[in-house]
Amino acid sequence: MAPDAPNSQPNVALASAPLGAAGTTAPRGLALSPPRWLRLPRLRLAQHPLAGRLALISLVACTLAVVAFATASQTVLVPRAYLGFPPWDSGPLHYITRYLPINQHDINDGFTAVLLFLLAVWGVTLASVRTLSMRAILTTIVAVHAIVLLAPPLQLNDVWNYLGYARLGAIHHLSPYTHTMADELHDPIFRFSSWHNLRSPYGPLFTALSYPLAFLPLWAAVWIVKLTTMLTSLGLILLVRRVARQLGRDPRYAVVFVAMNPIYVMYAMGGFHNDFFMLVPMLAAVSLMLDGRDRAAGAVLMLAPAIKLTAILLLPFMLLAARGRRRRREVATGAVLGAVPMIALSVGLFGTHLPNLADQSTLLTPFSIPNLVGLLVGADGGAPGLLRVATVLVVVYVAWLLYRRRGDWLADTGWATVALIASLAWLMPWYVIWVLPFAALGSSLRLRRAAVVLTVFLIFTFMPLAGTIFYGNGLNPLNTKVGHASTNLQKHLAGE
Repeated sequence: MAPDAPNSQPNVALASAPLGAAGTTAPRGLALSPPRWLRLPRLRLAQHPLAGRLALISLVACTLAVVAFATASQTVLVPRAYLGFPPWDSGPLHYITRYLPINQHDINDGFTAVLLFLLAVWGVTLASVRTLSMRAILTTIVAVHAIVLLAPPLQLNDVWNYLGYARLGAIHHLSPYTHTMADELHDPIFRFSSWHNLRSPYGPLFTALSYPLAFLPLWAAVWIVKLTTMLTSLGLILLVRRVARQLGRDPRYAVVFVAMNPIYVMYAMGGFHNDFFMLVPMLAAVSLMLDGRDRAAGAVLMLAPAIKLTAILLLPFMLLAARGRRRRREVATGAVLGAVPMIALSVGLFGTHLPNLADQSTLLTPFSIPNLVGLLVGADGGAPGLLRVATVLVVVYVAWLLYRRRGDWLADTGWATVALIASLAWLMPWYVIWVLPFAALGSSLRLRRAAVVLTVFLIFTFMPLAGTIFYGNGLNPLNTKVGHASTNLQKHLAGE
C-alpha cells in the first residue's frame, strides 16, 4: 500500500484530524489550543519536520540502549535474572553487549531517564506527525519491535507465568484454575515464574492456546511467545491504522498515539504481555462493525474476553452503536455464536472452574487509585469496603454512559475503560494500553488528555526512581494495616 505523503500543515499534539482530503474539515472540539506561553517557539519547533525525524530516531536509539543493557548481564531490568540468565534468555545480543559496564544504581537511573525522555519524544512525534510519512512511522515501529524481540522479558515475569500455567495443565495434568505452580515445584519453569501460589487469572482461550508450548524445550517456548506477541502487537497497530481510515481520520496520528506511547514500548511490548491478544479481536470487531458486518463483529469480539475478561466492556457499546433492531440483533447473534464455542472450550478443558480474578483483585499496588483515595479519606488505604464501592461506581458509570447515548461509542468505551483502570487495586503500568486505541480513534479530546495524564501518572509512579523519591522521604502508601495485609498476601501468592 502506498505510504501517506508528508503533510506540512501545522498540527497540535492532541488533535486527531481527519484525512487531508479536499473539502474535509476537522470536527469541532478536536483542536487543542495550547497555553499562550507554549504557542511561541517551543510548539512551532516541535512541529518542524526535523523534530519529527529526530523523535523517530530517538525512539529507536532509546529502545536499543535499554535492550542492550538488559541483554548484557543480570540487571534490575530483568526480574529474577539473578537466579539464572541462560544464553537463550539473554538473547543473541548478549555476545556483543556482555562487555558493557554494569552498575545497578546507574541502570535504575538510566531507565528512569529513558522513560521520561520517551515521554517527551512521544509528545514531539504527536506534534509533528503531519510532517511524517506513514512509511517512516511504520518503519520505525517495525524496527522497535525487532529490537525488543531480542530482549529478555523486562520488568515482570508474566511470560514465565504463562508458560508455568501451560506446563501445569499440559504436562502435569493439573488444571491451572484449581492448582498452582507450587504443586509442581520441580518443573524447570518454577524458578523463573513468580506467582507460585496463585491460580491462573487468564482466560480459557489464552490458556488453551498456550498448552502446546509446554511440549517444547523451554527456550523454544519463550521465543515463540516473544515472536507471537510482537507480531500480534504489529497486527494491533495495523488495525488501528485501518479503523482510523474507516473513520476518515489521519491514521498517522492514531498509530503514533498508540504505538509510540512509552509505556506501550517499554512495559507492554518489553514485558511481552498477553494484553495484545485481547486488543486485536476487540479492534477487529470494531473494524467489522464499521464495515457493516455486524454478526461477524459480535462473534470476533467474543474471542477477546476469552483472553482477558476486561474486553467484555466493549460489547454493550457495540450493541448501542448498532442502529436499528436488525443490526442490534445481528451483533447479539454473532456474540452468542462466538461465545458458545468459548464456553464449550472452557467447560471441556477446565470444567466449571473459572479464571481466578478474586485473589489478585484484593492485592494493592502503592499508587493504585483506590489506595490513594483510601488514604485521602482516612480509610487506611484500599480497604475491601472501598474496593467494593469502586466496583459499584464503575458499574453505575458504565450504565450512565450507555443511558445518555452520546453517539461516539468508541470514546464511551474508552471512558468506561478509564473508569475500570481507576477502580483497580492492583494497577500495572501497561494497563494504559487498554484505553489507548479508543482514545486515539474516538472523537473525545478529553479522553485523549485523560490517556496522556494516565500515562504520565503511571510512568512517574512506576519508574525505578519513584521508590527512592517517595520511600526515601517517608512516603509509603502501603504503610497501613490494609497495605501490610496486602503485602503479606502477595508474598504468600508468590511463595516467598
